[in-house]
Amino acid sequence: MSLDRTPPARNTTTAPRRLPRFSVPRGLLAGTLVAAALVWGPYVLLPRSSLLSAQIQTGIYLGLLLLTICSRRAKVLAVRILQRYTLNPLFRLLLTIGVNPFGLAILETRGRLSGKTRRVPVGNGRKGDSFWIIAEHGSRAGWVRNIQYDPRVRVRLRIGLRYRWVPGIATIRPDEDALARQRKVIAWHPLRALNAVNVRVLGADLLAVHVKLHLDGAPAGETAPPAGTTAAQPGTPALAYTRN
Repeated sequence: MSLDRTPPARNTTTAPRRLPRFSVPRGLLAGTLVAAALVWGPYVLLPRSSLLSAQIQTGIYLGLLLLTICSRRAKVLAVRILQRYTLNPLFRLLLTIGVNPFGLAILETRGRLSGKTRRVPVGNGRKGDSFWIIAEHGSRAGWVRNIQYDPRVRVRLRIGLRYRWVPGIATIRPDEDALARQRKVIAWHPLRALNAVNVRVLGADLLAVHVKLHLDGAPAGETAPPAGTTAAQPGTPALAYTRN
């Protein structure tokens, strides 16, 4: 008979906490309410405005809200298709000819698989030599994955009276509170506030990305990815990338 009365060791390993199947991302409900208010505001002030248009847009916002609750992956896929084939080409065209009614900028990255130049419209979050972007699809966004592979980017934005390409080094900030950073980026700027509402409504998992701009040109030893360049060799470290 054993005289060992040492209590059995406890299993200190805790199972990972599972997220609820149905959840609402932070900021989505508030963004949806603000977007609906912007839609119905003109109708309330101008009763002759189109009621059908307000109803359709409200239905779209509610549909996106429900889709996010049920399946964030499905929402990301639906919004990505909409942006890739309709919104992004239009915004890129407007910015190319110098028309920027929404206060956007263009982010240029290097494709992680093709090595080709990829350009996507983003909100203008510049303050001095810092440029903040709130990725609405988080790490699922293609340009975020490109930054993971190569953090060297360029941003086309207005400097003074003209638009120019500014090179920079991008850093993914998974530990940054994306909503808090977004509020700082807005800084009472109406166009940035409008973009923030769209990001919240169309997004599912917000992620903050910071770009250190080099306003005087590319930093020593670094060059921005010009059009037509080939991809870096596999295994090239992305020094500015912070892992999740």
